[in-house]
Amino acid sequence: MSDKIDPSQPPTPKSRSSPQNETVVRLPLTELHPFKGYPTLRGLMPRNQPYLVRDDDPTMIQLVARIRERGVTYPGVVRPDPEGGYEIISGQRRHRASELAGIPDMPVIIRNMTDEEAATELVDSNIQREDVLPSERAWAYRLRLEVSKHQGARTDLTSPQIAAKLRSDDEIGKSLGISGDTLRRYASLTNLVPPLMKLVDEGEIGLSTAYPLAALTHDEQRMVLDGMDYSQNMPSLSQAQRIKKLSQQKALTVEQAREILLEEKKDAQDKVTFTSDTLHKYFPRSYTPKRMQETIIKLLEAWQKKRQRSQER
Repeated sequence: MSDKIDPSQPPTPKSRSSPQNETVVRLPLTELHPFKGYPTLRGLMPRNQPYLVRDDDPTMIQLVARIRERGVTYPGVVRPDPEGGYEIISGQRRHRASELAGIPDMPVIIRNMTDEEAATELVDSNIQREDVLPSERAWAYRLRLEVSKHQGARTDLTSPQIAAKLRSDDEIGKSLGISGDTLRRYASLTNLVPPLMKLVDEGEIGLSTAYPLAALTHDEQRMVLDGMDYSQNMPSLSQAQRIKKLSQQKALTVEQAREILLEEKKDAQDKVTFTSDTLHKYFPRSYTPKRMQETIIKLLEAWQKKRQRSQER
């Protein structure tokens, strides 16, 4: 087994011991399954872990091609599951890519790990990837905060190694290359309802706008979604802040959310507005406002070209 790290594989963070000092074994893919989740977040965190494995992701397609050609050159990390098999702590993308490449097994390092150690390893082994989505980062940071909170609540952790892990938010943030405030703000996004989180992942809603929306209750967030659908507008930062203020005053209603989102933004120019009901006569319900706009523009461009050709005759 080569110790050389493949460019397609995640780097080993400096804070963790190198797998070169541990035994690497090959295990059948069928014996490996996803991390079952941190106990206090099971049922709350989608998939019970922060990171998505997307078959259509360009980096996944490249990884499948590399693994088909050379195999997995950097081992994953797993821990024994008392119910059978092994939980994947690091290497779920490599596991899935191996499945897609038709390879029956992969190299792994087997470690006996506590829930806290497993969760920390899982977060740290993936967080530096360039293609991490805002939702993935939010849940990863939430998981790190949750681990820190429960480690701090335990009284049986007395060894220097464990005591060193009892860090404040600022210290955790520093280990991840961010401030404690950024850590907490990102983690707050886990309160977003799935449709709003999806819009953040798609870049339709910016992070600065998402933070005040995440402070709303889920019922209030659904009011915002109703207002967005009614106005065919995405909220601006100032609109989100006003909505949050109304929420804090216990005064937010569906009508107010609609009224705020119907307001023309400062940087908006003259525009034609269509109601949601009108547009959805022609578009599937799954289409976002941005996608509908792009389709309309393409159709208008085709119509303009046809009109110009007609005038030239």
